[in-house]
Formats: sequence, structure tokens, C-alpha cells
Amino acid sequence: MSLLELDGVHVVHRIRSARLLGHDDVYALTDANLVLDPGETVGVVGESGCGKSTLAKVIVGLQRPAEGTVRFRGDSLWEMTPAQRSAGFGPQVGMIFQDPATALNRRLAVSKIIRDPLDVHRHGTRAERAERVRELMALVGLPDSVADAVPGQLSGGQRQRVAIARALALGPALLVADEPTSALDVSVRAQILYLLTDLRERLGLAMVFVSHDIQTVKKMSDRIVTMYLGRIVEEAPAAAVPAATHHPYMRALFSATPSLLHPVEPIVLSGPVPSATAPPSGCHFRTRCWKATDECALELPPLATAGAGHTYRCIHPE
Repeated sequence: MSLLELDGVHVVHRIRSARLLGHDDVYALTDANLVLDPGETVGVVGESGCGKSTLAKVIVGLQRPAEGTVRFRGDSLWEMTPAQRSAGFGPQVGMIFQDPATALNRRLAVSKIIRDPLDVHRHGTRAERAERVRELMALVGLPDSVADAVPGQLSGGQRQRVAIARALALGPALLVADEPTSALDVSVRAQILYLLTDLRERLGLAMVFVSHDIQTVKKMSDRIVTMYLGRIVEEAPAAAVPAATHHPYMRALFSATPSLLHPVEPIVLSGPVPSATAPPSGCHFRTRCWKATDECALELPPLATAGAGHTYRCIHPE
């Protein structure tokens, strides 16, 4: 049985528009379909505003879809009662947010931050919770000396380790990491990525890893999902990337990141960047695509298959 399934998920936000007393709809996520198996890592890449963080929030239950179904171990998440979600789903999913400086309560001590999920779900006795906190700190490489420190007294890397420990407190089956290294110094990023890789292997975690950096996503993931303007445009095994990718946007993303192993000529995207309140007809990427034709504006490209676990939406594939 799959651990997590998203079936036809749509998320629409209503915002105030420039018009007097008017509102616009922001199509943050459109017809998202995703299957995640136990122990598997799926990477999610795309530009800012493409829907990556919205997808992550849907997966952990922080965002209720306007349409579609989210299933966890076969059970529909939003058909559960709040008590059922809290007891049966909440402890099974942990989330690491982008900026540990804002994700952690700056007034609480490190030990209290890590213990908080255990207190909320009333796991064990006070002594057992204290022992679990010590185990988690050792697991993520935090010294005992920082237990009474507040986040402002820690380095960026240490704060992110606290956030990881908190996400693992209840022993989740799924860890969602939303840009977990983007707010860190370059010298610290490798340490956090290594830690996440080690934890995934030691604990048998499934993971959704969200990042702008497609090279990092390739190293961390079993499969890569590429998003553009709220829609998944290609899903491919990490081993097939970039050589066997088909969607022009995924090729453009890889060309924009330097690599000694796969040197390519950068692809410069031109044309207007579309708005999520008024996405283009047909293929959303057509306004910036060097391969676009009039046919691309007529309808959404059908989902094409390029092998096991490899799908894309493009009528002029690479």
C-alpha cells in the first residue's frame, strides 16, 4: 500500500485585487497527482511561486484542497474527523520549514521546543519525554550544553537541527522538508543535507524534499517532480535526470545550475512570466517556451509516458 496519495488536488486562494472591492483567484495548485511509497524520497523543484510550498502544506494537512483527495495509508485525510487526523495522521508526518529562525519559538529553550510535540500528544511520562529529548538531540548532533539555550543563542545550522529533532519527535513515517537549507550559509548546507540523508536511511523515512536547487534534489531523491505555475509538468526517476528529461522547462532548470558532471549551455527563458491569477490557456509554459506553437495554446497537453514512473505534459518534448 502507498504511504501517501494525492488525486486531482486543486488549491485556490482568494486575494484582494486592484479593482475596487474586487477579488482575484490565485490558482496555487492545479490537478496535482502524486503517489509516495514507504521509504521513498520525492524531490519537488520549480521557480518561486510555482506551488512547491503549497504542495508541501497539502501533504502535511496544513492546507485543505478546494478539490481532490489526499489519502494517507488508504484513508482520506479530509474525511477524517479533526480528532482522527490529530491522533492517526499528525504523529505520522513531520515538517521542516524553510527558515528555522522564524519556525522556532524564540522564547523557549531548545529542550522545550523538541519536547513540545510529545507534550501535545501526551507521549509517555515526564521522565520518558525528557529521555526522548536527549535521544533526539544526540540523533541530530546537538550537544547537551544547548538544551537550555534559546534559538537566538544558536547558529543557523544548530537551529535547523533543533527543527529536525522536533519534526522527528513522534517517530513519523513521512518527513516533509520545505527548502530546509535555503536560509543557511553554504558551509552549513552540506552538513544538514548529510544529516537528512543519514536520518532517512537509519529511520526508514519517506521524504518529500522541496528545493530550488535541482542538483541537490537529484542527489537526495528517488524521483523528481517538476512544477510550473501550480501544475506538475514532469515526474521522472532521479537516475533519468537530466539526460532523459522531456519537458523543456525541466531542461531549462538544469541548464541554469552549473555542474561538472553534466555541463550544458544555459537556456535563457524569454517572454512574459504569466500570473497565477490568469494562467495562459493550454500549456502554461508556452509564453516562455522556445518550442511553443499555436497548437500549445489550444488545450492542456495530455499526460505522456516515457517509461516506468516517468510522465510529462508537452506536445513538443525534448
